[in-house]
Amino acid sequence: MIRTLIVDDDPDIALLHSRYVGALDGFVVAGVLDRGGPVLAFLEEGRVDLILLDVHLPDMDGLQVLEDLRGSGYNTGVIMITAASERDTVRFAVGRGVDDYLVKPFTVSDFNRRLEAFRTSKAEAAERSGPTLDQGDIDSMLRAGGPDKRREDRSTGTAEREDAPLPKGFSQPTVQLVGQALREALKAGDAGDLSASEISEICGISRVSARRYLEMMTGRGMTELRAKYGAPGRPEHRYRWIGSGVRPQK
Repeated sequence: MIRTLIVDDDPDIALLHSRYVGALDGFVVAGVLDRGGPVLAFLEEGRVDLILLDVHLPDMDGLQVLEDLRGSGYNTGVIMITAASERDTVRFAVGRGVDDYLVKPFTVSDFNRRLEAFRTSKAEAAERSGPTLDQGDIDSMLRAGGPDKRREDRSTGTAEREDAPLPKGFSQPTVQLVGQALREALKAGDAGDLSASEISEICGISRVSARRYLEMMTGRGMTELRAKYGAPGRPEHRYRWIGSGVRPQK
């Protein structure tokens, strides 16, 4: 069962969402909160698989709740259900790894379709993760450089695909957002590279998140790291898009 937390300060809407969730196969209401502040404490007390989160809350912005979740290491699914449809708001949510974004008002079928899509993606992720391994299996995989430990094929120079399953804590929408920014920089000419700070500003994500995604994407052969030397001190790390296929020749 997908345990779902509903966070909305309007009691009528929260009740409606609870009824919708309760009517869906495979879902159960884990709780209802009318403020954003208690969300982290609620997650610490028990398992929550999905949060239906409003943006406009009386104590704090729902986007801040989302950022606090990701900053605290929670990969809990989040679907924003809100009347806020401003571009910057949506972009911020996407940058923080939101799973879906549903704008009020909406139909019951829209609501059901978003939750069912989440259930399907969760099931597919569980299938990809496969069975757990004991220590012997893990040691053998590490020695062999098996399929779950990324290795570049040195004979062909190929790397993992952009749409390959992501490590825990990363979201595909954010990968696409960062990748798009890097591709646009490449098209613009000159060096075609960006720093984590520039990615943070362009994509509306924190600098720490930008660096994490850039490092992960570099490890997958999607970007390359370049050191820019300027003023005395440590060089600036900059990243250039190279795609998800063959690495360029040095």
